[in-house]
Amino acid sequence: MIKEQIQQLSKGIFNDVVANRRHLHSHPELSFQEYETSAFIGRKLDELGLTYQKMADNGLVALIKGEKPSDKVIALRADMDALPITEVNEVAYKSQNIGVMHACGHDAHTSSLLGTAKILTALKSQFGGTVKLIFQPAEEKLPGGASLMIKEGVLENPKPQAVIGQHVMPLIDAGKVGFRAGKYMASTDEIYVTVYGKGGHGAQPQQNIDPVIITAHILTALQTIISRSADPKSPSVLSFGKVIANGATNVIPNEVYLEGTFRTMDEKWRSEAHVKMKKMAEGIAESMGGSCDFNIVRGYPFLINEEKLTASVRGFAEDYLGKENVLDLDIWMAAEDFAYYSQVADSCFYRLGTRNESRRITSSVHTPTFDIDEDAFKISTGLMAYMAIKQLGN
Repeated sequence: MIKEQIQQLSKGIFNDVVANRRHLHSHPELSFQEYETSAFIGRKLDELGLTYQKMADNGLVALIKGEKPSDKVIALRADMDALPITEVNEVAYKSQNIGVMHACGHDAHTSSLLGTAKILTALKSQFGGTVKLIFQPAEEKLPGGASLMIKEGVLENPKPQAVIGQHVMPLIDAGKVGFRAGKYMASTDEIYVTVYGKGGHGAQPQQNIDPVIITAHILTALQTIISRSADPKSPSVLSFGKVIANGATNVIPNEVYLEGTFRTMDEKWRSEAHVKMKKMAEGIAESMGGSCDFNIVRGYPFLINEEKLTASVRGFAEDYLGKENVLDLDIWMAAEDFAYYSQVADSCFYRLGTRNESRRITSSVHTPTFDIDEDAFKISTGLMAYMAIKQLGN
C-alpha cells in the first residue's frame, strides 16, 4: 500500500522536480559559495512547512517527523555545489554562470531530495520515526562540507541510525540503480611538488643541475611504491596530472612543479605511503644534486557502505523497482566526502542511473558535456522515500 502511494506521489511531483533541477542547473555556484542555492532550498522547505537549521554556512538540515510512535531516525543527504567548468551543452537550462557548471549532478541530488521531502511530508501519518534531510555544501573542495557539518553536529540531536546518499551515474541507464556493500570509493590526497635544480643553457648540461631529469626519475620511481610496496589486494592509484618545467628547447629551468593525486582504500597503508613517497622523492633529488619540496594535502577518507544497511536498502530498492533494475557496482577509485559520514555512522551510498544513449546523454561527470536523462527522477524521489520509510521499520 505504501509503495503504491509513494509511486503515485512521485508521478505527481515529477514536473516540479525537473523544474527545480533546471533552475539549479542554470544557476550553479562553486563550493563554499552556494548562497543562492541555499536560499532556494530554504524557500522550498518553507513551502513544505518544514523548519530547518543552517550549518557550515550554506548547508541546511530539516526534520520530517512521522506521526506514528517511534524514536528511530534516518538521514538522507544531498550535495549542492558545482564545478569550475564551462558548459558547452546547448540546452534551455544551460548554465548562466560562465565558467561554473553542475557537471557532477549535484543539482539532480538536491532537486531529488526536495522531491523526496515532499513525498514524506505528504505521508507523515503513514510512518513513525524521523527523517533528517541534509542539504550539504562544498562536496567538491577540501576539507569537504560533510566534515564541516559533522563537526557542527549534523549527526546529533537527533542522532540517525543510518545515513543514505544518492549520486548520479552516467554509466547506468536511467531507471536503474546500483549498490555495493563494503569498501566502495577511495580516499583522496592532493600532492604538490617542487623540484629545484640549477638552470642554464640546454647545450651546456654539465654546468647545470637539471630539475627536469630529476623529476623524470622521481615520477618513475614513485610508481614502484604502488607496484612493489602496496598490497596488490588493496587498490592504490598514484597519478600526476600537472608537470610544469617552463623552460624552452634550449633552456633548462631552475625548477619543475608537479601536482598529483594518491588514492587508496586502506588508512594504515595510506599513511605509510605518504612517508615513503616523500622520502623517496627528496632522496632522489638530493642524490642528483637538487632538492625537493614534497607536500601532501590529506583529503577525504575511503567510503565504506555498511554491509547490513546496504543489504537492507538494496532489498527495498529491488522491491520498489524490481530486481532487474538493481545492479551490482564495482569498486570506484574516485572520491566523495560522503565518506566522512560512512566513517562515523552506518551509511549507504548508491548510484542513480542517468544514461540514455538514444538521447546522446552519455558524457562522464566532470566534463563540459555532462547532462542527465531527467526520466531518472521518475524513480529517484520515490525510491529514497520508500527506503527511508521501510528502514524506519514501517
